[in-house]
Order: sequence, then C-alpha cells, then structure tokens
Amino acid sequence: MRNFKTLVLSGCAAALLMPILPVSAQSIDEIVVTARRQSESLRDVPASVSVLTSAALEKTGAQLAEDFVQLTPGVTIVTGTAEVGDSQINIRGMNGARDAESSVALVVDGILKTNTAQLNQNHGTMSQVEILKGPQGAIYGRNAAAGAIVLSTLKPTDEYTGKLKVSLAEHGTQSTSGYLSGPVGSNSGFVVSFNRMETDGFYTNRFLQKDVVDNAETYGIDTRFITELDSTTWDFKARYAKVDSASINFRAAFQLPAFGAGFTQDVNDIDFEENGDAYYGNIIPTNNQETMEFSAKVDHEMENHILTAWMLYSDVEQDLMADGTSADFARYSLAAVSGTAAATASAAQCAATITANSAFTINAPGVITPGGTLGPYSPTSCDGSQYQVRNQRDFSIEARLASNTDSPLQWQAGVYMLDIDREVGVSLGADLGQGVLYSLYNGPTTVNPTSQLYHDDFTTEVTAIFASIDYAASDNLNVGFALRYDEEEREVKNLVPLVADPITGAALNPGQDTDGDGVLTAIPDNSETYDELQPKFSLNYAVSDETNIYANAGIGFKSGGFNNSGAAQIISNNLVNGPTLLDALLTGTAANVNSEVIIADNYEKETSTSFEVGVKGTSGDLTYEFAGYYTEVEDMQFFEFFVGTFGLLRVVNNIDEVEIMGVEGSLKYDVGNDLSVFGSFNYLDSEITANSARVSTVGNKSPYTSEYTINIGADYTKELNNGSELTARLDYRVTGPTVFHTVQGVNTSQWASFAPGDFSIAERDEYGVVNARIGISNGNLKVTAFARNLFDEKFLAEVIPAAEFAGSFVSPGARRLVGLEASLSF
Repeated sequence: MRNFKTLVLSGCAAALLMPILPVSAQSIDEIVVTARRQSESLRDVPASVSVLTSAALEKTGAQLAEDFVQLTPGVTIVTGTAEVGDSQINIRGMNGARDAESSVALVVDGILKTNTAQLNQNHGTMSQVEILKGPQGAIYGRNAAAGAIVLSTLKPTDEYTGKLKVSLAEHGTQSTSGYLSGPVGSNSGFVVSFNRMETDGFYTNRFLQKDVVDNAETYGIDTRFITELDSTTWDFKARYAKVDSASINFRAAFQLPAFGAGFTQDVNDIDFEENGDAYYGNIIPTNNQETMEFSAKVDHEMENHILTAWMLYSDVEQDLMADGTSADFARYSLAAVSGTAAATASAAQCAATITANSAFTINAPGVITPGGTLGPYSPTSCDGSQYQVRNQRDFSIEARLASNTDSPLQWQAGVYMLDIDREVGVSLGADLGQGVLYSLYNGPTTVNPTSQLYHDDFTTEVTAIFASIDYAASDNLNVGFALRYDEEEREVKNLVPLVADPITGAALNPGQDTDGDGVLTAIPDNSETYDELQPKFSLNYAVSDETNIYANAGIGFKSGGFNNSGAAQIISNNLVNGPTLLDALLTGTAANVNSEVIIADNYEKETSTSFEVGVKGTSGDLTYEFAGYYTEVEDMQFFEFFVGTFGLLRVVNNIDEVEIMGVEGSLKYDVGNDLSVFGSFNYLDSEITANSARVSTVGNKSPYTSEYTINIGADYTKELNNGSELTARLDYRVTGPTVFHTVQGVNTSQWASFAPGDFSIAERDEYGVVNARIGISNGNLKVTAFARNLFDEKFLAEVIPAAEFAGSFVSPGARRLVGLEASLSF
C-alpha cells in the first residue's frame, strides 16, 4: 500500500502538470451532462464522469446497466447470478453488498429509484447515460456513496416518430423493442416504448435434459406523458416489467488440499459443461419478478427561481425456487435420527435417489456414501429445496427550490422523504420427490415440509434535507459546496410461526430457542435509527478554453439495517460454539469449530471519506481525462454466505476499515472524419486495515474489487456512394484479478469446518472480452451484425467463498452470442 501511495501521488502530479502542455485551439464538440442537476459541459464538471450519448448507445447496443458498466473504467458488476433482481455494482473498490442497500444511486429522468432490483432493468428508450464516480449523496441523494448512474430517456417529439427493432441470435435468443412518440395537442406529447427478450441460455441441466440453468424471458412497457402549461411542466411516467427465468446459477468447488485432488479445485478451472462440473439439479429453478411503477414530476419556473418536485411509487415482487444446498451436509440424508415421520420420509427418499443416481457423486474419498460425496446441488432429494421471497413497496417524494438567474452564485435546497416496506423470506424444505410448493411455510404432512425458515417484514422511514451552492469566483475558477443530512428509522418484525422443524425437531428458526431448552418463544421486534451528515466540496479551474483541472472531497453514507432474525443465533450455535460439520456427520461428537467470525442480527451504517484530483480537456482531436483518488471506508458492508448441517444463510456483515487508492485515465483520438480510437484504464490498490468480524483478514484486499480494468476500442463511420452509411464498433474490456471474500490466500488455521482451506484458488483470474458490431443503414432501415464475447472467453461472473465450508459457489459468465439485428425508424 505504501508503494502504491507513491504511484498515486505521482499520477496526481502528472495530472496537475498536464495543462501546462501546449494545446491546439481546435476543440471537439462538447458533451452536455446533468452531473450536478444542472445542464453543463462535461469538461466543467469537477468530478470523473463517463458518458454514453444517444449515438454511442446506438453504436454499442447498450441497454442495461451490465452493458454500461463494461464500457466504463473502474466499474464492475455482478448481476443475475443468484436472482434476477440481484445486482451489485462496484465503483473504485466500493461494492453494494447483496441483501443490503446499493452503493450506487440510480436516477432516471431526475427521479431517484430506491429498489436495488431495478439497477439492471430496462428503463425505456434511453437518450443518454452518465456514470459518476465518488460520493454523490450530497447532490444525488440516498445510496450514492460510491457514485451514481444517471439515465435520461426519450422525451416526446414534435412530430410522430417511432422505431421497431428485432434481433435474432444463438441459443434461442431473440428480442423485440420499439417506441412511438408524438404530440398531443399544442403543448403536450407522449412516448410509449416496449421491450421483450427470451433466451434458452448457455447451459443445460444434464439430469433433466432441459435448458433450465440460465434461461430467461423478459418484457416491459414504459409510458411517458409531458405537458407544458405556461411556466409549469408536468412529466408523468408509468412502467410495468416482468421476468421469468432460472435462478441461482452456480456450481461448487472445494478448497481443501488436505482431502486430496478431488476436494481441491481452482475455481477458474471449472468447466460448466463437462460431466464433473455440469448442472445436475432435480428441481427446475424458477425466478419470477414483477415491477409496477408510477411517477409524477413538476418543474415550475418563477422569475428568479425554479421549483422541482416529484413523487414515485414502486412495487417489485420477486420469488425463486431451486434445489437446496444441503446434500453434502446430510441435513436430509441422516434426518431419520429425529424419529419424526417427515424426517424418516426425507431420509428414505434421499437414500433411494442416492442409489439411483450414484454416478453423479464426486469421485473422491467421501463423507456420506462409500463411492463419493454429493455436491451442494445434486440430482437427488438429499439437498432439499429452497424458496425465497423478496417483495418491496416504496413511496418517495422530493421537493427542490433552485436559483434561476445568470448570477455567479447558484444555489439549491430541498427535502426528501421515503417509506419502504420490504418482506424477505428464505425457506428450506425437504424434497420428498413429490414436487415443490411455492410458499414459505409448508406443514409437516405436506409433500414439501419446511425445515428452516427466515421470514421478516422490514420497514424504513427516511427523511433528508439538502442544499448546495456553486460560485463562479472568476472566469476560470468555480467552487462548490453541498451538504445533505439523512436520517433512517428502521424496524423489523419476525413472521416465522412458532412450530418445530419436522426434520430435526429443533426450532424452525434458531432465534425462537436461544437457550436450547426446546421452549419456543416469539422473536421480538427490533428498531434502529441511522443518520449521517454528508458534505461535499468541489473546485474546478479552467487553465484554458480546452483544459480544466478539478478536485473534490466528500463523505459517503449507506444506512445500516437488519439481517433476517435468527442469523446471529445460527452462527453461534453451529460455527462458533457448535460441533464441526465433519464430526457431526460421522460421529455426532461435539468438537468445537471455533470460527473467528462474528455475526450480528443488525449491521452498522457504512461511511466513507473520498478525495479526488484530476484534469480533463481536449487538444486538437484528442480528448483526455486523468484522475487520482483516495477513499477510506468505515464499516464497509459485505455479503457473507454460510452453509452446513443447519442449511444455508445469507447475511450482511461489516468490515471495520478499508483503505482504497487508485489512478484512472481515458483518451479518445479522432483519426479523421470516419474513425475514432479510444482507451481507458483504472488501477487501484485496497487494504483491509481493521476487521473485528474476522481478525485474521487484516491486510487483505477489499472484496468484489478488481485490481484493474482496461477498455480499448474503435468507432468507424463511413458514408457510402449509394447513400448508405456503414458503422462499425469494437470494444475490448479486460477485467483484472478479483477476490470475492475477506478470507483470501491460504488459511492455515483450523477453524474451517473440515480442515484448513486454500482460498488463493478461490479468486477470479483476469479475463478479456471482445464485443463487435457492424451495420449498414439506408434511410430509415438499418441492419447490424453483432457478437458479444466474440472469442468465446470463458470467465466467471461471481465466486462466493463460504469460508467455514472451505469451498466456493461459482457462477459462469456469458459465453459467445452472435446475432443479427434489424431496425426501422419512421
């Protein structure tokens, strides 16, 4: 880290010296952005902003957050590996933890979206994308600790216009989208857009002989109506979207060198299509998500001020069904020891399916069957089933008053309020080979009896006030200061019934029997309040008409919250004070695991302090931007996954302190009227400097953070003699090595469930992906051939190490997809 500080300081010095170099008087066209909630030149924004204009969106084919991210240095994304609404965006080493709030604000047409499930959705016909890096809470509001994604969609046109686009590609992939826009009377207009996509996915379930691993079908409709009445503009929007897909797309790998080669696998060596690593679940995984959204926004211009207010109602309902992950821990195969009818039936069904499907066990010394051990997913009923529900309704309003003059001093101030009602349920059920039931609690006499249940209702009330000023001290110097105060009141109410687990005889939720005496008591309600003051300072100095230097500093904030009730108790019972999984399976003895991990039912708020200095500008046909940054994060929120005889558990934990430093740059050169070449990079170093949750991880890297990203590409446009236009775009993205857990390298301690684990082989290797598009248009018709991941690079989308399990759950990335796209505009 010390050596890297020298590199960062050198990069910052170089950035400050750049304006001294001679520049040409010629300037390329400026890009107008709204990065500070006001229209201004991209060059004048005192922060790092990546922009995709409508032309760039057309040439790249970008539609979703995962597309934008791949084009942006220093930004990575994990999406859809567990469920369709699960998207974690990492900006400069700060990640949005699964099951917590996002670290990145999503703003669409000036309205802040609240639900993290909406980050990777289609939001209509886009006209521009802006990705801001660094804390943006003081400007853009809630959950903008790492940055903000600002989307602008098509406004109504003065004449009737429209577009229809159809795409066909490999693996049964096809999509259709389009829009219709036009006037309604003299002062109003509308836009209606739609989208639909379906795919068989890249992988096949070998046991079921069906494409039910990563298949998906999505569709949505967006409507927008804008009307102008004198000095007032009203903007109404409504959106409906639905997704039907598979879920929890992963395979497992052990990192247990003491158990031999069969239990020691580098996650990067998994081949998801070969027999040993292919998918063999006996339950068809499903994932359903439905979104309804309504918003209204008003802008009222007065003589010297403008009043902007908006309201948003959002309802996202989501559930998933899949195999459980308990096959390897004998939760159901040894269940008959409890003596209950459901346990006996579960064990009998498991024994029968093991015999029938023994060829699918791992060929290595095992702990369950003589011929091998079962992975967490299997073609047997031994893994049980899992059903998860995540429903969220929220209502938010904001009102902001801003100056509207040519004065050197510009200001704005406002208030924000938000109400969230979120239901989260995770249910494990015994698989008796008679089908599964789509409900969180199924009684002991059903075909799919529930054996473990987390089910809570979370409510949140947010109140915030904010203000900012920007002062043009001279023609060259602009300074800004913004301040925001957030207060979040959170409550949790447990919904698990007071009944016993029919498989083990213990409490259905461990929080209902904290002393182990067998007497079940209701889990009490809980509440917490989290608040933070978030200042931000910025400075922009124009060295010349073509070059600006800038600096900014700010505080980021993400509210704390609650894990599912009973989470801390199950870790205490099984991994801190309970028997090792191996001893529990083989001998039933009560040897102590002594895991160092500490889990609480509530997690703390996350705050960060960030500094950035940079330069941006043009020199003839060259556009450039360089920046250096430093961030210190306190109580970084981090997702942890636990599996064992107790089933599965998802929690949010805190890392006490993480230090991040990095340098970033981008160049674009217009070779001529037809060709542009460009490149960008981000390189960072991170270090966990304190972690009371896992003391041994101090000195490790920030999880879910790639060491570097590199983007290289070219954009070509040529007018042909027959009046047609040829366009071509090539993008090459390199993503550096990535760790996904605080536990890294070789763990020599004995607290892991089985034996010491080698987590150096649980890190994702560097990978590079090439995307290419070439099209020809004539008038209103355009035909484009495209290839995503042109050279079929095999890479990993996510690796989730389960430290106490001494293994990892590994999801594959998208393979090559070649197709043809045609569009008609009118």
